[in-house]
Order: sequence, then structure tokens, then C-alpha cells
Amino acid sequence: MPATSQPYALIFDMDGVLIDNTPVQARAFQLLFRDLGLTTNARRLLARLNGMPASKILQTVFTNSVSEKKLKQYADQREFLYRVLYWDKRKEIAGLSHFLQEARAAGFKMGLGTGSAADTIGYIIDHLDLRRYFDVVVGADDVERGKPHADTYTTTARQLGVPPERCVVFEDAILGEQAAYKANMRCIALTTTLKPEQFQAPLRIIRDFTEITPAQILELLEQQPTTPKPSKELARRQYMKR
Repeated sequence: MPATSQPYALIFDMDGVLIDNTPVQARAFQLLFRDLGLTTNARRLLARLNGMPASKILQTVFTNSVSEKKLKQYADQREFLYRVLYWDKRKEIAGLSHFLQEARAAGFKMGLGTGSAADTIGYIIDHLDLRRYFDVVVGADDVERGKPHADTYTTTARQLGVPPERCVVFEDAILGEQAAYKANMRCIALTTTLKPEQFQAPLRIIRDFTEITPAQILELLEQQPTTPKPSKELARRQYMKR
């Protein structure tokens, strides 16, 4: 990347992107549902709604109204279960650190944009010593509206000082991909949570960071200079029934 050109930025979701933790997330939800006497299938639920805050996901599984206080209590219970299950399994997705080092050397700015709260972010990126790679970290506490709204990614781009059209988002979720397009950003999808055909129009679909290089991202940006328009059908929150 020429030193005189305006930089590009890479913006990373956390769950399912920096770490391959969707099965553990689903297991924590399933244990909570069992405790609450619910029969919702957590894997199918996350395939639809992954990327939203846990309390918002939980809100969709109840047929009756549940108070915000109760939803937060359930979300905290799910978070405790997740951390217990994942404690000894925390590791970065294949190729991540090497890719981040190469991207930094290539002149990309880098941000983390996730729906997780600050303590959950720290539980992952500080344990794995990943914070040093990111110029900015934006989480649930920094925006009013989470995914599929664009706020997480527009806030990250603004803090990075990079126009949205020069940002590439790494996502594993339908709602996250739609949030990127709403923010006028392009997207690279990881198949940690979904099948390739479930995404709308990413620049590329990868299993992990051994399958992409910063140089290839620049080529993809030249080949696909426009941002896809978000799909109203995919962006719509499709709530699961119990």
C-alpha cells in the first residue's frame, strides 16, 4: 500500500472471527434453555441471530413478555456458563496473529467491532494478547444500537479515521454481514458459524486466516469497488419459536 495513499481499514468481529467459539456459545445457550424449560434449538437460533447481544437473542425465545431485568439475568447466566465451558479452550483462530502482523506491516488500520461488552472482550483478546494489534476496540458499551444496525461498524470507522468505503469487515454472521453493508463497507465472511451459501455477497469466503493475505484483500477491493446493498430479507430479524 503506497505510503501517500489513504489507508484501508480492516474491522473484525470477535466471536466466530478471532476465535472459533460458536459451538461453545450454542452449548451455553442450550444449557440455559434446559434450565428454563425451553426447547429452542440454540444452533439454529444462533445461525439466524448471531451478532446480536445475548439479551436481545433471549428476548426472541419467549412467547410472553419478559422484563429487561430478567433478560439481563438470563444473559448473565448464559455468560457464566459460556466462560466455564470455554475457559480452557480459548485460542485464536488459525493464522490470525500472522495475518494481523502482515496487515499491520502492509499499512492497514485495524479495529475490533463486536456486540460483546467490555469485560467479555477482555476475557478473549487480553487472554490471547490480541489487543495490541487493534487501533480501536468498539463494543456494546460504545453504541446505542447493535447489529444488524450499522452503528458498531460506523463507530469503529470513525474512531479509526477511515471512510466506510475503505473499510473491510470480517464477519461470520448474517446480521453482521448486513451491518457491514448498511455501513457502506465490504465484507469477508468466515464459515465458523454458517455455510458459504448462507451469506449474501462477501468479497471472499474463508475458513480461517490461513486462506487470505493482505495483498489478496487489496486485489479483491480493486475487483469489487462497490458495496453490496443490504438484503432486507436477510437483515430482518427472523425470530425463532420455541
